[in-house]
Amino acid sequence: MAFFSCASETNLSAPDGTPISEEAKSYWYNGTAEITSFKIQQARYGEIREGYAIMIFVTEDFSTDEFTKADKSKKKTIPVLKLNLTKNFVTGIYPYSLMTSSFVPFENFDHVLKITTSVQEWCGHVFMEMLRDKKMHYNISSYFEDENIKDEQLETAWTEDEIWSMIRLYPESIPTGTQQMVPSFTYLRLLHQEMKSYTCEVKNEKLDSLHHKVSMNYAELEREVTITYESAFPRKITSWSETYPDGFGESKKVLTSTGTKIKTIRSDYWTKNKSVDQSMRKELGLE
Repeated sequence: MAFFSCASETNLSAPDGTPISEEAKSYWYNGTAEITSFKIQQARYGEIREGYAIMIFVTEDFSTDEFTKADKSKKKTIPVLKLNLTKNFVTGIYPYSLMTSSFVPFENFDHVLKITTSVQEWCGHVFMEMLRDKKMHYNISSYFEDENIKDEQLETAWTEDEIWSMIRLYPESIPTGTQQMVPSFTYLRLLHQEMKSYTCEVKNEKLDSLHHKVSMNYAELEREVTITYESAFPRKITSWSETYPDGFGESKKVLTSTGTKIKTIRSDYWTKNKSVDQSMRKELGLE
């Protein structure tokens, strides 16, 4: 039985009501996903660790009843752009594996519909989930006793994790100026910060003749994030940086984590599960 990840094309419209361009339709609805590999330097425990990240953008039909990928046609199904962002690095003897998934609607865009993050390392694992209807509902399941939270609510706010997909779809709709923003779920988890929105200064500006840059500055957290992307469609993300105080006790210091693009490919990767397909990892610079 085959499982297809790409949504079928519909009569899509942008947030301002204008039809989505044929160029965008042909790019996002061609039966493949966009996969980009990155070399990363990740701050953890007061040191910089080297590793890899994978960014997968793919269209799906999303059930607003179940808040999952729609396996069957339902009335309350909408097309979304799903981003799976994975990061892998090693701290001393043991590895970290992080993954964040976000689901941003193609049309009638308001806010992200769902964000999930999982973190696995040798001490244990954590799962965070946020679902949005009229408000934002979230749960945290952690191996730390005091960090487990069930069905809490947040007032609707922007989320850092949806900005990546907004760059790809509607960069002109990225909120700028002083905003209330929920930081990335991986940051909240790794730094054990409270799940809430923080005051954030957001800019979306031209960097050079070929690139734009989104910057998010959280003064309360002493944290600044920048995402650099190509100005021309399809506005591929080329790099990012994230600066904040990292570590605990005497090891705490301001460090900058970075991601730098290696390679982008298009693939129906969900069919590439044979041993022979492992060569594609070399194409992505992962081996």
